[in-house]
This record gives sequence, C-alpha cells and structure tokens, in this order.
Amino acid sequence: MSDRLLEGRVALVTGGARGIGEAIARVLAAAGAEVVIADSGTGIDGLGADPSVARALANELGEAAVTFTESIASPSAAAAAVDLALRRFGGLDILVNNAAILRDALVFKGDPGDWDAVIHNNLSAAYYLTHAATQAMRDQFKAGRGDGDAYGWGRIVNIISTAGLYGNYGQASYGAAKAGLFALSRITALEMARSNVTCNAVAPFGHTRVTDIIRPANDEQAVYKERAMKVAPDHVARFVAYLALPEAQGVSGQLFGVRGREIFLFSQPRPVASLADETEDWQPRSIAHAMSALADRFTPLSTDLEAFNTEPLV
Repeated sequence: MSDRLLEGRVALVTGGARGIGEAIARVLAAAGAEVVIADSGTGIDGLGADPSVARALANELGEAAVTFTESIASPSAAAAAVDLALRRFGGLDILVNNAAILRDALVFKGDPGDWDAVIHNNLSAAYYLTHAATQAMRDQFKAGRGDGDAYGWGRIVNIISTAGLYGNYGQASYGAAKAGLFALSRITALEMARSNVTCNAVAPFGHTRVTDIIRPANDEQAVYKERAMKVAPDHVARFVAYLALPEAQGVSGQLFGVRGREIFLFSQPRPVASLADETEDWQPRSIAHAMSALADRFTPLSTDLEAFNTEPLV
C-alpha cells in the first residue's frame, strides 16, 4: 500500500515483529499509520524472550514505529502499551490482537498448566488490551479526534483461527482461546458501536511459524502444509488495512477469513432447525425419536485442515 490512506492513525499490533503481525505492522506503516509493535520476542510456546526482534523492525520502519517489548499478558502491561501509544503518538485508533502461543496436546494428555498459559496469553491478554484501548477510543470519540465532528477511526481486529471454528486434533487450548476471541469480538462490536468503533475477527491462512512446526500425521496433512507454505501473510495484512479505512466503517461484528487472494465471509452460529412440542414436555425417549428429523442438519466432525485443504490462490 503505497498510498498513505491511514495518515494520522495510530496502531498497536501485538505479536507485531514476526509472521502475520509483522506483515500487518509493515502494511499499516506503509499506509501512513504510526505503529506500536508489541512483541516480547517469545517462542511459539511462549517461553523465552528476544526484544531485539521488535527493535530491529522498528528501526527499519523509522520514526513511525516504536516498540513495546514486555509481555502484554497482564492488565498493567496492556495499559502501559496503550499509554505508550497515547504518549508517543497522541492517540490510539487501531488495535490488532494478533499475539498467540501454541502448546498442543490431546485433551486426555495435556498439562492443565499449558492450558492456562495458552488461554492467558491468547485470550486474556487480548481482553486486557481491548479493555484499555476501548477506554482511550471512547475518550477520543467524545473529543472528536480525526476527520469531521464524530470520531470514526476506531478499529479493533482480532486475529483468530479456524481451529476455533472447526476444531483440530491436539488444539483444545488454542482453539478454545480463538473461539473465545471471536465472542469477545462480537461483544466489543456491540458495546463500542455508539463510539463509532468497529471490531471484527479475521481467520488468517498463511506461512508463519505455526505452519513451520506442523508435523503431518498423514498424506492429507502433508499436502495441507505444502499449500499453506505458499501463502504469504501480506494478504491478511492488506485486509486488516482495509478494515481500518473509512469505507469499512459499517463493517463490524463480522468474521472473515483470508487465504491468499481469497476472502471468506463466515456464517455465525444461529439456529438452523428446531423441534417443538405444543402439547407436552419433551422426554428423553420422545426427543430420541424426534431427533432423527434434525440428523441431516448436523455439522460433520471435520477439522479445519480438511475444510481448507484445497489449492490456494497465491
């Protein structure tokens, strides 16, 4: 994006120094936004830290970028990251909750401590930042920040995963956190509508550290990984930049997917069929008899790897 379509905006991108987060930070900066790169440089499992990764990207982007290299998985750190954006750049208009860790295990083998770490880092941290950022955005709405009389720059984008929509083997903690992040997106969209702040969820497909560590268990998964490795994360980044444009002001509470040059709008859970008995209460046996009418509407037990194991447009 060579046009500076986001001139004057300030963005905060978590996990912004590598992978999809880095691509988002680069595209937003190229579009004219000033960017806080929030990334401690931790491993994909959430262990260790290397702040030099974020600093190197910020140095490359120049004065339009600054780093926040503490873990944002605490309310105080999240508030400090938002405060950094306000002090350094004078506002905060775009929040991208992208940071995530993985500690995969089957539900009957996993360590509860790993579950807690993934939920804390992937879901609670996003809430902490949303909590702090929305306070600033509400104040900016009241103050009329940006173009015109009514603030219309506020954008929150939560990077989720199809693992939280379809499920996948070994990803109970990761999938649950990402499913929870979608719920947080819906509720934030509802609660921030009066402040002209939108919130959407995006499920990305692209070559990242996550795809690098996939260990195919069968030929189908091997083909999936081969295809995923072809997809650059820049496609997701450009879609996030679109969501920040004035043209996307009316887009909120939606669930999207981006895979190369494909953009998906996902349906959201709503009743697709119903049973009703107007004469008496349902009993277990009568439910069992009537349930056959719904059987052909059941959602199959397919994983996200199976659902999207087709050749991407790259």
